[in-house]
Amino acid sequence: MSTSYDVIVIGAGPAGENAAQYAVQRGLSVVIVEGDLVGGECSYWGCMPSKALLRPTEALAAVRRVPAAAGAVTGEVDVAATLRSRDAFTSGWQDDGQVAWLEGEGVTLLRGWGRLTGERTVAVEHTDGTTSTLTASRGVVLAVGSRAADPPIPGLADTRTWDNRDVTGITDLPDRLLVLGGGVIGLEMAQALRRLGVGAVTVIEALDRVLATEEPAASEALHDALTADGVTIEVGARAERIARDDDSEVSVTLADGRVLTGDELLVAVGRRAPTEGLGLDSIGVEAGRGGFIAVDDHLRVPGHDWLYVVGDTNGRALLTHQGKYQARLVGDALAGLDVDPAWADTLAVPRVVFTDPQVAAVGATAAAAREQGIAAQVVTYDLGHTAGGALLGQGAGGPATLVIDPERRVIVGATFVGASAGELLHAATIAIVGEVPLERLWHAVPAFPTVSEVWLRLLEEVRSAELAA
Repeated sequence: MSTSYDVIVIGAGPAGENAAQYAVQRGLSVVIVEGDLVGGECSYWGCMPSKALLRPTEALAAVRRVPAAAGAVTGEVDVAATLRSRDAFTSGWQDDGQVAWLEGEGVTLLRGWGRLTGERTVAVEHTDGTTSTLTASRGVVLAVGSRAADPPIPGLADTRTWDNRDVTGITDLPDRLLVLGGGVIGLEMAQALRRLGVGAVTVIEALDRVLATEEPAASEALHDALTADGVTIEVGARAERIARDDDSEVSVTLADGRVLTGDELLVAVGRRAPTEGLGLDSIGVEAGRGGFIAVDDHLRVPGHDWLYVVGDTNGRALLTHQGKYQARLVGDALAGLDVDPAWADTLAVPRVVFTDPQVAAVGATAAAAREQGIAAQVVTYDLGHTAGGALLGQGAGGPATLVIDPERRVIVGATFVGASAGELLHAATIAIVGEVPLERLWHAVPAFPTVSEVWLRLLEEVRSAELAA
């Protein structure tokens, strides 16, 4: 077996796979080291299984919104079939297909765990117990993703709880579920399990609203939707102690003295990068808070122009599509191409919460824009008030928001709330990345009757505000 390659990639999740693929396509020899399933968190414990759990009840709700069709719905979602569908989307937690694709691209796969031992040098502990040493002539790419973070709450470390891997891999539904964290994972899984039949679901959020980093109107709309589904949401609720009684009932004691109980507790309060075993100390690099490794805009570790970090591991934008974007740039850079620095992962990050309604956003919120010194102009319009939105039925719409830089006359942020709102997002992403002037957007005519007509209505809101000024 060769031990010298142009590129060594540690981690075969989406970001690592893309870095390897692009480097190989440029004629480089690449080895990728992975001790878990090839395909990573998104394929087996994140994006795909979570959406498979959400989709059946979303489809059912869409039919029930249309009065003429609602009467045809006489039953509920088949939970067993939903779990079988989830299993199919994860390939039964077998990575044969992903391995075949990787090897078909010409990438060498080593099963094991990689650790830096010096400049361009990686020691591999193979899953069969043997070890080897690899060297890279061009560079090393770290792409080990992220894992669920455990907050420092007394009792948590000693209590059996769920993380994203546990909840997306469920085989039986609990009667009562507590969810610690009102972010994307917590809210998606709270709605999914409540709609699938969990009797009581309670979300515990320490901040004053769920989805606290998104527009307040989006947070409010999703809060109301989940409440209507029967999910209890406790905001401004700080957990001070967690315990489990005889390995059965789990309890969360809040700062106000209340004690909430359930059969299972999903901890979804953030992510950390599992970088503690990567040998960073051998090259004088320290990981930052949460284990994330700081990089420059070319995704390189400062002072080590041969070492790249892509995906969740660098902490820039913890989303699969952003990690793949970074990886594509790195794969080309390793081949010696003149590559632009990464900037989309700070300027125009598209993000979707796949609840019902969906919350889809890109770029800056109004608050974030103002923190950047932009005198943000904000316009809103309800998706349900478009002709296309009305045809989807009662409750399919929600607030759409544009954040505008009035000095440059361009959009810097957009948020859409509604059924399948994520499908509206790429148009906003293009407008932001392309810095398309408002005057030119007037000539992008949306088809009637589609939900995309909201673009016309939002521009009319801009015009009305300007006429009134």
